[in-house]
Formats: sequence, structure tokens, C-alpha cells
Amino acid sequence: MFLKYKPLPGDRNLLVLAFSALLMAGCSSLQPVDPSVATPAVAVVTPVASESEADTGGEAELAISSEHPWTQSAANVDQNSAPPAQQAEYLDFDTLMAQTELELALLRKREARLALERQRLREAEIAVELELEQQRLQEAELAAELELSRLQSNAWYRLRKGMQLSAADNVRVDAQLKWFMDHPGYMQRVMERARPILPFVLDELEQRDLPSELALLPIVESAYQAFAYSHGRASGMWQIIPSTGRYLGLKQNWWYDGRRDIIESTRAAITYLESLADQFDGDWELALAAYNAGPGKIRSAVRYNKKRKRPTDFWHLTNIRKETRDYVPKLFALRELFAHPDKYQLDLVPIVNEVSYKIVELDGQIDLALAADLAGITVNQLYQLNPAFNRWATAPNGPHRLLLPRDKAEQFKLAVAQIPPGKRINWVRHKIKNGETLSHISQKYRTTIPLIREVNNIQGNRIRAGKYLMVPTATKSLNTYSLSQQSRISAIQNTNRSGTKQFHIVRSGQSLWSISRNYGVTSQALAKWNGIAPIDTLSVGQKLVVWTRASLSQPVSLNQSHPSSALHALRYTVRKGDSLYLIADRFNIKVSDIRRWNQLGKYLQPGQKLKLYVDITSQSG
Repeated sequence: MFLKYKPLPGDRNLLVLAFSALLMAGCSSLQPVDPSVATPAVAVVTPVASESEADTGGEAELAISSEHPWTQSAANVDQNSAPPAQQAEYLDFDTLMAQTELELALLRKREARLALERQRLREAEIAVELELEQQRLQEAELAAELELSRLQSNAWYRLRKGMQLSAADNVRVDAQLKWFMDHPGYMQRVMERARPILPFVLDELEQRDLPSELALLPIVESAYQAFAYSHGRASGMWQIIPSTGRYLGLKQNWWYDGRRDIIESTRAAITYLESLADQFDGDWELALAAYNAGPGKIRSAVRYNKKRKRPTDFWHLTNIRKETRDYVPKLFALRELFAHPDKYQLDLVPIVNEVSYKIVELDGQIDLALAADLAGITVNQLYQLNPAFNRWATAPNGPHRLLLPRDKAEQFKLAVAQIPPGKRINWVRHKIKNGETLSHISQKYRTTIPLIREVNNIQGNRIRAGKYLMVPTATKSLNTYSLSQQSRISAIQNTNRSGTKQFHIVRSGQSLWSISRNYGVTSQALAKWNGIAPIDTLSVGQKLVVWTRASLSQPVSLNQSHPSSALHALRYTVRKGDSLYLIADRFNIKVSDIRRWNQLGKYLQPGQKLKLYVDITSQSG
């Protein structure tokens, strides 16, 4: 017999709960199963659909076998609970439970799959985060490498890495450090001047394993000015005096001054510093002081302290000049400044960490204006790299070498190879005039007497009027060679100053001291106005500029045959090599006036007396 039950939508779970309740309620009335009795077959629950159910929405009809034991028991217990029209067996609870457990398992599987998916998503997120972090690290490493590369390509970083001296912290260093910090414009100019030179200086120091701080010494000495000239006759960026320069093997002549040669002066200065450090047992502070004052004075100052039982390190020396007392603190202040540029807000001028020039060797003399044209640079640019040349050309006896910008060297080599050595200097065919001497001709063409002798095979000083001389001379106007020694001195002499400008022609026996006394000025001022040192030796006929507070010049006429109130009569003794032209030029008078004032023959004789009328107050003209 089958019980028909029409479940409503959503009643599935309710059925499960209901049958669970019936099972628990009827279990107590069930009799034990006799093993000898065969277990009836399990009723199969099959939905039966009637025609009316199919038409009205598919209400299922369940057929339950009445032979199942628990179905019979359940019917006995709760037969009244079934609808009267439906006398049927109860649903198979195990099957429903199996289906429920299956759905629960599927749900758990789905939840596990979702959890796994969430885990995979999280792992993917972590992987992306790790990849982004790795990318950030790579970018940071690349930025650090680029920054290190930028620093390593800067000569100032190289200088900082090579420092060997211990920092000095005292009030004297602090005072100098404050001055440098208060003058940032000065520091910028210094670094700009150091641009073409610093890498070479560092190369030389590193080859000898010396402190890189020594590359800062030219700042103390000359602010990296290759043309610097001091009151003590020190020249060049390392400020080497003539005697020290000769001791170090630097050539110094009319054409060339090795104390200003970038290569030669740097090597000589470093050699000298190294020897001073050896003399003072590796004490660089004493060695630096000795570079400024001389080793003898520093040894004397050390002995002075020893006798008085005082410390003998530099910072305790008292028997030294103020200039030397400030000299070493300046270097250590610069060391501190360049060791910590960020700390002191020093804006470093970038300097490429390689030499910016090439050395070109030549086989003879060359005009510097011609060399500049062949290299495609200005004469001033050529002088800046080759400041040792005093004149308009390289020295006849060498060094036959030019420093040129790296990108211009090959161009110059190709161009100069097309010009024969004999045409690299301009030659003038000069006709000797009556009264002219080799001295006068050499001054006129800005050359030397030995060179004129060598070129023209002249023995001694005698030349004859009417003959011709071949004289090497500049290819362009002397104004073109604006950084030659004469041009630099002229620029200094032409600087406008307060007072009245006058000229003085140096006579035999005169010195800066005696001339300064005649004009009521100091010898230091006179030297400054003329770009020379107070202890420099003057040459006869040299023109000096004098600035006085009141004008001493008066209009004079040298065409008079008798002296006027503006002229002073003097007796001049003719010396060997003198000529009328040279004497006239020396005293700023005319040859015709000398002839008119004196009865002269064709030639002057050494020892001959001449009467001259000279305006000794102004010597202008």
C-alpha cells in the first residue's frame, strides 16, 4: 500500500526534520530484530506524478513500501498524523540524510574551493607586492649606482676619497672656515679656475700615494690662478719663487717661465712637498708651513720651542710670521669644507674626473696666434692652458710642447703638419738704421738679442747701418697676445687709479726704492702699479707708471736749444752698446735734440759725455 504525499515547494528541509522527529519518537517501541528473520527489502521512494499534478505544476507523489519495519512501526505510533486521504509509507530517512550529507559535503567542498581561491588570490597579491618591492629595490639600487657613478666622475669626490690628513679642530681653523663660507662667490671662482687642472693634480698625487688635500694648496697660494705673481716674486698657481724654481729644475727665461707651466710646476711643487714631509718626519703640518716660510725658518721655530720646553707641533709654534700662522689653518679649513660640502652648503662646481687637455709635442718654435688658429680656439684659451709662455711664441730652445683641448688636438696635428717649421714663425727683414743696436732692434720686435745673433750668425754686438737682419716676430698685432707677459703688465699699468698718472724711464743705478722716494710714494705701491715685485731688478730704459696726488707734469718743448725752467740738465756717459736712438728712447727725448745739444761725429764712443735736457718730474711722452 502506498501513501501519497504532495510536498510543497521549500518543504524538503521540513520533511527531513519531521522524519527525524518521528524516528526518535518511535525508536522505543521497536522490537529487537530477530536475526533468523530475513530483513525485508528497503522500500524505494519513487515520486509518482498524476495527470492532474503534471497539469497543475508537478506536485510529486511519493510511494513508500509498507513492508519496511520502521514504516510499520511509525504508522502504528502516529497513524493519525498522516492525512486521512494519504495512507502511505514514510520517506526513506537514510536516503534523505545521505542526500543532505552529500549537499553539505558539496557545500563544504565549495567553501574549501572558495577558501583555496582566496588563498590563491592572496598569494597572487603577495607575489605582486613582492615584485613591486623588488622593482622598487632595483630602482633604488640603480639610482644609487647612478649617484655613485656621478660622484665618481666628479673630481671633487675623488679628492674627498683620497684625503689622508687628520682633521684639525681649533679656533684658527674655524676662523678661516668662516671666511670661506662668508665668500661663496670666491669659492665658485676658485672651483671654475681649477676645472682644467684639478684632475691632473690628483693624478700626480695618487701616483705618489700622497694626501689628496695637497690639491687644495693652490687655492691657498693663488686661488688657482696660473698667472699669479706675488710681492715676494713667487709665480704661478703653486707660487714658486725663482730660487726654488731653479733648485727644482724649472726653466726661467725671457720666453718661458716653468713656474707657470701647469705640468712642470705641479710636478716640481709635489716633489718639493714630498721632500719637506721627509725632512719633518712625515709631519705634514710642519711641511706645509715650511712650503710657505721655508724649511730653515720652521726648523728655527721648532728649536725655539724646544729650548723653552714647549710642544713643537705646528699649532704651538710662536716664532713664525702671521702669514705662516694663517697658512696651514687655511688649508685645513678647505679640507673640512670639501670633506663635508653638504654640511656647509657648498655648491660644488662639477669637474669631470679626467684631464681635459692633450699634450702635443712639436719639433720647433711656433707663433701662439698661429697655433690658436690651427686648433680652432682663441689666443686667450691657448694661453690659459699654456701660461708659461711669456711672449708671442713658444721658446726657441723649448719646451716644444702645447696643451690643447682634447677635442681640438687631432685637428691641430693635421693642420700643423701642413706647415713647414720655417713658416711657423713670421720673419721680418729689418734694415739697420744709423745708431741702432741689437738691443734696440730686439726691443722693437719683442725678441731677444741671442735669438737675433743665432739667426743672423752675428758674433758680439756690432752691426752696421744699411745692412739687413732677419728677425722673427709675431704674426699678428701684439694686442692679440693679451696674456703675454708684456700685455699683462700693460693691462696693469693702464688700470685707472686715483691721482695723476705719470711715466718714468728707468736710468742706470735706479731701483724701485730710489724712484719711489723721488715721487713720494712707497716702493710697494710702485711695484703694484707696474705688476712687479718690490725686490725685482729694473732694467735701464724700462717704463714705469707712477700715480701721484698732484700733477707734476708741465708742458715742455724739447725743440729748444737752451734749457727752460721745465728741463733739467744732466751729463750722460755713453756706455758700451749705447746708441743715440736708445738714449733718446730711454729719456723720452728726440735724437735730433741730442744732436743739436751736442757736437757729435758719426759714431758714439764708450765714455763719451753727452749733455741732455730732461724733464725728470714726469718723463711723459
